[in-house]
Amino acid sequence: MLFHQHKTMKMLLALFLLLAFSNAFDIIRKGRQGSERLCEYKPNLDPRPHSVSILEFGAVGDGKTLNTIAFQNAVFYVKSFADKGGAQLYVPPGKWLTGSFNLTNHLTLFLASGATILGSQDSSHWEIVEPLPSYGRGLELPGGRYRSLINGYKLHDVVITGDNGAIDGQGSVWWDWFNSHSLNYSRPHLVEFLDSNDIVISNLTFLNAPSYSIHPVYCSYVSIQNISIHAPPESPKTTGIVPDSSNKVCIENSNISTGYDAIALKSGWDEYGIAYGQPTTSIQIRHLYLHSSFGAAIAFGSEMSGGISDVIVEHLHLHDSFSGIEFRTAKGRGGYIKQILISDIELQNIHTAFRATGESGSHPDDNFDPNALPILDQITVQDVIGTNITLAGSFNGIQESPFTSICLSNISLSIDSGASSNSWVCSNVLGFSEFVFPEPCAALRSSFSNSSLYCFSLLNSYGWSAVL
Repeated sequence: MLFHQHKTMKMLLALFLLLAFSNAFDIIRKGRQGSERLCEYKPNLDPRPHSVSILEFGAVGDGKTLNTIAFQNAVFYVKSFADKGGAQLYVPPGKWLTGSFNLTNHLTLFLASGATILGSQDSSHWEIVEPLPSYGRGLELPGGRYRSLINGYKLHDVVITGDNGAIDGQGSVWWDWFNSHSLNYSRPHLVEFLDSNDIVISNLTFLNAPSYSIHPVYCSYVSIQNISIHAPPESPKTTGIVPDSSNKVCIENSNISTGYDAIALKSGWDEYGIAYGQPTTSIQIRHLYLHSSFGAAIAFGSEMSGGISDVIVEHLHLHDSFSGIEFRTAKGRGGYIKQILISDIELQNIHTAFRATGESGSHPDDNFDPNALPILDQITVQDVIGTNITLAGSFNGIQESPFTSICLSNISLSIDSGASSNSWVCSNVLGFSEFVFPEPCAALRSSFSNSSLYCFSLLNSYGWSAVL
């Protein structure tokens, strides 16, 4: 009897250990499926079982006829196929002028080669909508904002793709209105998805956005690949892709050139972003050519009050930009920017290679909490080569909340011969460095041999540290 009890206990113990190890391996698998694996997953782009053409709804591709109703009616019709595998809305060659319209679930919007969707330059064709709750008001002006040209709200399984067709916002009128302070509401974007998941945007060209080109906000599982984005240098505050309070986003194999930031990660504004509490996390950005005329090739913030974390940026070419990689925040933001890994970067003709500032941006209103101090921690930058750089780095933290664990390794920057002899500017910052030229400021010179507990890397991210 005792033998059988002992044998039973051993079997239970073995089962317990097996379950424990299975759980540990599950944690590891989940860890390996963090942002460093996001782009390895290739979304299903198989043809939908049904297809309709925008021509079937009376659209005219002459660049003059307004086709808003045609697009709206086509999307309404496609809804009937949602439980039948979805449908494709085909846009043939031509110039298809339209105002704002919404998409629907299980839809592929396909732009043929030679097809261009044109945004109307009449502001009355762009509906006014409520501000995002994590911002509390329009980003540029108090109150509402113009609805984006192409919209998705609480959608699932949507693809915007084509044979290198184009979406052109014809943003010059919006830029003029912005510069002359003639607008009553914040400018629209080209494409915006709100509270949606399983979104694919690929094989298209985005031109002349009034403000942002692509804005996924409160979204999950977003794949943006093989696209081109262009807005001219004189276009004010135009930004390419803005993942905003979103998670599991892959951006890859694309070319972006804008007036301001090429890519900007955000997560809400001051007390509104803090209250909404949805971070931007698990992001992978790789294999891009980026150009920013007056902003940063890649920016974090400054609206980051919901937090930004677990971001992998790798294999980028940044060129002819004011700033290469920039971290922005301010007192009153709260939130955090942490666990960021940036590697294998080539910089060419950049004024400031790396910048972090605690004095960036304005506030939505007077109700922000000045004691809501942001955290900037565990930022790793490695394997970087730069040519024709004016300033290697500018790191200016907040006295009450210094920027910590800034980790720099294997960085070689060729400084412009006409630049100041002081290649680094630092205050309220602490970090580590190894094999960095020119030599960083004293606050960033702690030895890497003491850094393993503080510096962010793939080895101590995404659940690995919990099980290794």
